[in-house]
Amino acid sequence: MAPISRQLTEERTSLESKIIPVSAYVVAACVESFLRYPEMMREIEQAMSAEEIGRRARRPGCRVNTVYLWSIANFFLIGRKVWEQFDPVRANELDGVHMVMDFWERAARAFRADGTRQAADTGTVTPYDDASVSALLAGVVDVDDDLRRRIRSFNATLVAYLFLLYFDTRVGHGDTGPYTLPDGRVLLVRDFYDMAESDFWWSDVAKDVPYRNLTAAFVLDGVRIDRITDFGTSYTTPEDFLDHLTGFALYTTDDMAPGELRPVSLDEMEPMVAAVRQAQRAHYRRITSMTRDEKIRCGAYVYFSFLRPFALEAGVADRLDWTVPRDMPAPIYEFVSALEGDNAGPADDGPYYSLLP
Repeated sequence: MAPISRQLTEERTSLESKIIPVSAYVVAACVESFLRYPEMMREIEQAMSAEEIGRRARRPGCRVNTVYLWSIANFFLIGRKVWEQFDPVRANELDGVHMVMDFWERAARAFRADGTRQAADTGTVTPYDDASVSALLAGVVDVDDDLRRRIRSFNATLVAYLFLLYFDTRVGHGDTGPYTLPDGRVLLVRDFYDMAESDFWWSDVAKDVPYRNLTAAFVLDGVRIDRITDFGTSYTTPEDFLDHLTGFALYTTDDMAPGELRPVSLDEMEPMVAAVRQAQRAHYRRITSMTRDEKIRCGAYVYFSFLRPFALEAGVADRLDWTVPRDMPAPIYEFVSALEGDNAGPADDGPYYSLLP
């Protein structure tokens, strides 16, 4: 985990926002994850095994994906890293570490189903079987210059909107692939998650966004997908893969049985862009009116609730307490909430995560 997480952190374009205290809420969420994830995972496991959750997640629209899998392990480990400064004895207790890492490994192996654990192992994320890929390709239409321009605007708008909705976090969308097609082109799949009203209490600004989840199929010609990271980010050659978009389809999984897709007309893209931009403006105004503590609690909820899709899959999300912060002692929360990021990468002063003694 340590070298992979160090590299991912170094590759991030920004670690701090001008309006949102990202570093403070990330650390707060990670400390809470260290303190609470082991017991929460035990309750999830009692309802459904980690392997079964990972297996069921091999479908478009499911948020048990590569970045959420990476996160449930690494948030705990980052929290442990912080907690070592206050209570090294508890930070090195085996039971909690084993519960989290074992749950993660079993879920990740079942999700990837190729003998590996992470995107970093292969540079690919290909959980969808042939039937799912065929379903994604079934609605693909040819792309001309005008449609390419509309898709570019649609994609950019949704990515920017979800970044803000998730409090400057890039997990509102994620990529899977590459899937090589018989004619040599490649399929890249991009999911957009929880765009409308959801468990985020601030998402009432999105009441007019018509879809909660969307899945886009990008068929690319003359593009090499060099790797997809555990953050769900694609690195391609050439970098702007949309210049080489030759086929496109859009679907939703809203109100569908697991694994089923419903086509979305491309004529809906412009009205959707308008609704999303309205929600984004309302959300931005709300954020600017929040106190620092309110922003930290919202952002910490986004991160801490990365475990929630696993609980939803197991049917126990409503039985768990997602309040955050909850178990962190007040003096530690006061220390954490005062943190300010400087956009620097991780210090190269030893292992990213310390080994258990």
